[in-house]
Amino acid sequence: MALDAIVIGAGQNGLAAAARLAAAGWRVAVLERRSAVGGLAGAVEIHPGYRVPGILHDEGRVSPRAAARLGLERHGLAWRDAPPVFLAETGGPGILVPGAGTTGSRGGAGGNGSDVSAGGDGSDGGMATAAAGEIGARSRRDGAAWLRYRAFLDKLRPLLESVMSAPPPPLSPASAGDYWELAKRGGRLWRHGRRDTLELLRVAPMCVADYLDELFETPLLVAGLAAPAVIGTWAGPWSAGTNTNLLLAEAAPGRRLAGGPAALVAALERAARAAGAEIRTSSEVVRLRVESGRTAGVTLASGERLDAATVIATCDPKRAFLELIAPGTLPIRIEEEYRRIRARGTAAKVHLALSGALELAARPGQAFEHIRIGGSHVDDLERAFDAIKYREVSPHPHLEIRVPSVADPGLAPAGHHVVSILASYAPHDVAGGWTAKRRADFLESVLATLERHAPDVRRLIVAQELLTPADLEARYALTGGQLHHGEPALDQLLVMRPTPSAARYSTSVPGLYLGGSGSHGGGGVTFVPGLLAAAAAQAR
Repeated sequence: MALDAIVIGAGQNGLAAAARLAAAGWRVAVLERRSAVGGLAGAVEIHPGYRVPGILHDEGRVSPRAAARLGLERHGLAWRDAPPVFLAETGGPGILVPGAGTTGSRGGAGGNGSDVSAGGDGSDGGMATAAAGEIGARSRRDGAAWLRYRAFLDKLRPLLESVMSAPPPPLSPASAGDYWELAKRGGRLWRHGRRDTLELLRVAPMCVADYLDELFETPLLVAGLAAPAVIGTWAGPWSAGTNTNLLLAEAAPGRRLAGGPAALVAALERAARAAGAEIRTSSEVVRLRVESGRTAGVTLASGERLDAATVIATCDPKRAFLELIAPGTLPIRIEEEYRRIRARGTAAKVHLALSGALELAARPGQAFEHIRIGGSHVDDLERAFDAIKYREVSPHPHLEIRVPSVADPGLAPAGHHVVSILASYAPHDVAGGWTAKRRADFLESVLATLERHAPDVRRLIVAQELLTPADLEARYALTGGQLHHGEPALDQLLVMRPTPSAARYSTSVPGLYLGGSGSHGGGGVTFVPGLLAAAAAQAR
């Protein structure tokens, strides 16, 4: 069968691209190198009977309108409220705060075209008020500041989501439509009012530590809130521009998915198959063929050649252009664009299968789904980052902990639990390599850090798994083990992501589109880049 399009990769973005194109009548084949779909959002069995619903767990960035665009609720996708985040501290009670986006928009549905933003601006102030009470028990000033902080984020949510859910503006407007689009976006910004607009322009380029220090005086709160801005990046809380990452994370749509990222993958797969897309696993693409200056198709590891004039690559952009396209095919200036992309992995994954609940000494008898352990001061997080500058592993890792079996007991045997930990900082290219001893030492440091807050954890361990950035690169074909296909930094966002020549999904190679997490709208679980890359292919 002749193909209209080939999609490389059956992760969230590849499945979304295939579902959109197939629904429009395109003949689409999705090619996945691994034996199962899902990529970083797919379920992982860590021990017989124990599963985690993906390597990444930040599905709070999924836009309800994007889900509606593909009819994912008809294919089993369901929503739930975000769990609170417990900020743990040694020798203290910790602080429980609402999850990112909890007090904001619940999103809308419907809509079409290339913009997949959610819209809507309802809020649930109850959780914010409860958190303000807990924070206020430590600092009355911080309790009041918390409400102002969440109110500011609620105002930003529709704007930031619209920015992240639509193609970035053109670098060089070439038509009346381009200029009109720029004018509309400027109008959306200024509709937020002069004061809030100027505040956004002021705080977005700041380092997250400075911004949060302006707002709060409780060190644990500052350290805990700063973490989402730097986890998975080559940055510490005192690095310039990290506050943009915080705003994007905290002003996300906010709702979570019943079943986590794996449930999103299942719904996307069903949508793609129902629309007529062919999905082939164990089909590794080893060459992206360019003939007469344009896309011609792909060659698989088996030697099979598939022809199509349109290819959407949802692998990371460095892999697509520097590995899959034959060397010497592209102009040197284009190759250099992709070589400049920074994709340094800085976080490892630790999975634990436990025979009982993960109970924290600070709050006995309570089961938390989301826990953050990273010291009691923002400088502890900065010191953890310091190590990777010298290709060393942090001796005091920051732990972003999810216990998905709290919400979904079916992930483990009755009474048992699974724990998924993103441990920062651990460099991909650690000095001396990831030897057996270094792996054992790092795993021990993670367990020792966790044990200080959950003293019984070791006796509950049924199985454990460590995936270093090097392991993540090998298993998921991630250049440098970078979980977001490219570091989220100011010079690698918006019209600069992944490169200026490919910022709007089409590339310098006619017929080739980039739709992975390394493109605009990506980084984490969103599936927006795949959807928008498919829209760009349809528009050509």
